[in-house]
Parts: sequence; structure tokens; C-alpha cells
Amino acid sequence: MKLALAQINPTVGDLRGNTDRVFDFARRADAQGADLVIFPELCLSGYPPRDLVNAAAFLQGGEDQLQRLAEMTRGLGSGLIVGYAGLDMTSGPREAGNCAAYLAGGAIIFRQQKMLLPTYDVFDEHRHFSPATKQSVCEIGGRRVGITICEDAWNDKQFWERSLYARDPVEELAAKGIDLLINISASPYSLYKRGLRLEMIRAAARRHGVPTAMVNQVGGNDHLIFDGSSFAVDAAGNLTARADSFTEDLIFWETEEPGLSGGLHGKQWPAAGSADEHEGVYDALVLGTRDYVRKCGFSKATVGLSGGIDSALTVLIATDALGAENVTGVAMPGPYSSESSVIDARHTAETLGIRFEVLNINGAYRSFESMLAGLFQGAERNIAEENLQARLRGNTLMTLSNKFGGLVLTTGNKSELAVGYCTLYGDMCGGLAVISDVPKTLVYLLARVANKRRPGAISESVLTKPPSAELRPEQKDTDSLPPYEILDPILNLYVEENCEAAEIAEQLGLPLDLVTDITLKVDRNEYKRQQAAPGLRVTSKAFGIGRRFPIAHRFVR
Repeated sequence: MKLALAQINPTVGDLRGNTDRVFDFARRADAQGADLVIFPELCLSGYPPRDLVNAAAFLQGGEDQLQRLAEMTRGLGSGLIVGYAGLDMTSGPREAGNCAAYLAGGAIIFRQQKMLLPTYDVFDEHRHFSPATKQSVCEIGGRRVGITICEDAWNDKQFWERSLYARDPVEELAAKGIDLLINISASPYSLYKRGLRLEMIRAAARRHGVPTAMVNQVGGNDHLIFDGSSFAVDAAGNLTARADSFTEDLIFWETEEPGLSGGLHGKQWPAAGSADEHEGVYDALVLGTRDYVRKCGFSKATVGLSGGIDSALTVLIATDALGAENVTGVAMPGPYSSESSVIDARHTAETLGIRFEVLNINGAYRSFESMLAGLFQGAERNIAEENLQARLRGNTLMTLSNKFGGLVLTTGNKSELAVGYCTLYGDMCGGLAVISDVPKTLVYLLARVANKRRPGAISESVLTKPPSAELRPEQKDTDSLPPYEILDPILNLYVEENCEAAEIAEQLGLPLDLVTDITLKVDRNEYKRQQAAPGLRVTSKAFGIGRRFPIAHRFVR
């Protein structure tokens, strides 16, 4: 059997457009002799549809497009496996089902509902869907095929230390006797995820002795980035086909031919746990930025260019995502900005070929100081005057956005957002927080990746100068925070690994009072993070929909 793995980029809610995209890929695969074309999870609706599934018109629209697509297969020699959000088939607690269907010859021949519905991290599928109560085998071309949907393949008790669910759909299908296992997925990207998926599916294929294909969605939808990275393995777990990451792709796999019949034409992915993942993180951020901007109806972006490394990295990502002609960098020097900062900002902009403007905020700052002088009389200068500069810059960028239509991209990193080293309605102003899930130490590594692709865009002075917000004379980040080489491991253990302060201090060999100070800062700044722009997720635990803490609480970990 010749399989085509169709890795596509759907848009949430664009039911007709997504269906047309599926059929376009199906025609291309059919023209190349595919017997079966496999598409990702919820490819007709886009993933995640979230509360759109509560609308009856949305579910009926999905059913209508599925029927329309089935009718379009009359002219194809290939059958299709597609994912869609449709009406629940189980009489379960929800009206909606996360479903897969096999279409061929103008008809819907087989349907399977997703059994394991994840409700952790960024997932909330029990809120939206009813689970399947059984797994059925689909007959395709004389072969017994098991069709699973994403999480259905993530409960192998021999692979994971702890099972999350009582049932294992793959095991149940294997017990029925299958010749081929297919998993259609919308599995979001995070560091090291590509290698983990591959090792997990390899283990299942070897355990059950069944060749397996996983087809994953690609593209950005809100916070989530989907890397694609679809693949197939034989019954011994050997990789037989591999798609590119972070782009649409169509690859083929002859299931009866041994060896690399699918053609491993894409770039090799890093192995599970590999530290060599920085190129992937950069590609993910480019894809996430491009899709967020365009799927939200924008075409241009505006970035505040401070001359620091965070804004330089953000503007490079934006330029790679949208093209230089669609990006504007704005330097907004204030009373404590160094001359070198404007020089560095201009250098980056000119190297990239983007539009660059310098708007000095000194006049506006003096006007505000004059307006507030009577009220502030006798009070010492403090963070109020510092943050006023950041808010003037935020106001300037939002005004330019209103006037010229470019989406403002914020430039704060994960380390700053974690401890509140950012200004509400100032540097946090914008429509998308591009690097809000990138720790500061990773920012430097990604800057090196960006500079390899666009040599010299970030000057060496930006890469080596001490980080500073430049909101008071001679200010440095280390005035308020420990060096990022110390801060980021603390944050990783606290935010991503959920460790307690005492455990972190012991693991890292740091004073407990230092670690406790940082963890308290994280807890106390939840109110800022819940007012931040949506951020792109690239680590295993990002701030936002995957980390839900109360703002007002008094629990101390």
C-alpha cells in the first residue's frame, strides 16, 4: 500500500477553506499514485477549536464539510483519513466528538471517535468532547487498519513510568489484529518533543509488531505552535519516512518495501533530549509569529527596538516571518538611553532592510514630570518615574499600530515575565509576546542562530553588553536580579519542574533565601502575566493557558 502523509496547516474555524486545502493535497497525492492519504487531527476544523464546539452551527458545519469532502473523493483513486469536530457518536456528556473518518469512492465509510481526552497543561478536551467507548478496526484495501487520534497513542504503560488512563487504545486495537496503525495528531511543539514522539511510536511499533504512521498538524494557532514532523516506522521501529518540520509537507511510504522507502528528505531532527534544538526553537517562533499575525488578519508588525538583545531577536524573528517590507522598528530613546543603544538598533534595522524610525520620548517625559510635579512634591524618585518611560514607549507603539495597522510585538523574555521585571501598559503593550516563553539564557543562544542566518544583524556589542532596561542612570538587570545564569535554572525547576524552593536550593547549591526570593517573585507577579499579550509556547511549561494559578492567594510553596 502506498501511503501519503499530508502534513497541512489548517486555520481554526475555516471549515470550507480547510476542506479545500485537504482536497488539494489529496489530489496531489492521488496524482502520485497514493492508495491512502492521511491528514492530521481536526484538520477540517483546525486545532484547538476550544469553545467553538459549543456552537451547534460549528458542529453541523463540520459534518457538512465532511460529507462534501466525501463526495469529492468520487474522482480520486485514493481514500482519505481526515480529522474533524463533529457530532458525538457515543451518547456521551458532550454534543461534540473529536473524530476521524475514512472516505473513499464518494462515501463516508468509517468513523472513529477519540478515546483519550487530555486535560492537562494546554489541553482541555474533556471540556469539549465526549470520549469513545470502544476502538474499531477499519478495513482498507484488504488490510486491517487501526486509527487512533493523538493522545490515544500516548498511554503505553511500557514506555511511560506512569499511565494517565485506564485504557490503552493502541493495545486494544493490536489485540483485535491489525496490519497497520495510523495516528492522526495535533501535537504542539516544545523543546525535545520531536524526538520524544518518535521514540514513543517506535516503542509501540516494536511492542505490537505493527508498522505505524503518525501525521501531525503544522502551523501556529494562538499560543500553540505545531511542528508537523510527521513520520512512519516499520514493525521493527525503523524510521521509514520523515516529513520536514515547521512547514507543510507531503511524503510517501510504500508499506511493503523495506528500508527507507518513504525518503527521509527532511532535515534530521534532534534526538530525544538533545541539546541541539536551538534551530528548531527559532523556526517554531518564526512559524508561530507568521501564523498569528496573518490568521488574525494583519500583514505588518511593529517592534520597539531598544538596542538590546531581546528586541533585536524579536525583530529578526518578525522579519523572517513576515518579510522586511512588513516590519517597522522604532527606537524611542529617553533620558537614560545610551547613544550606543540607538546605534545598535539602527544597525540591526539597516542590516535587515526594515523601516526604522527614531522617536525621542524626552519631551513627553518632561511634560509628564511637569504635570505630576505638584502631586509628587516631596516624594523620592522611584519606580513610578522609571515606569513612566516604559509606558510612554508602549503608548507610542500602540498609537503607531492604530494609525498604520501593524501588530505590535512585545519583546519581553520568559525570565523577565516570571519575576515581574516588566512594566504593565509599558513594554508589555502589544498583540503578541513573541519570546515570552524563551528564558534569557536561551535568548542569547537563539540570537546566535539568527546571526548565522542573517550574518551580523545583531552586533557583537549587543551580544556582550550587560542587560539593562535603561530606566535610570547606569542601571543593569543585576541590580534587581541575580545573573541570568543563576536565575534561569531556578525558574526552570520552579515553573517547569514544579520543584519546591528547598529542593531547588539543594539541587543547585544556592542559598535558600535567594531561591525563596525568586519563587515569591514568580508567585506575586501572576497579576501581570494574566494581563500580558498571548505568548508563543516553546518550552514544556509556558505562562498562559497551560499554567493556571490564582492571582489573589496566600499559599507559599
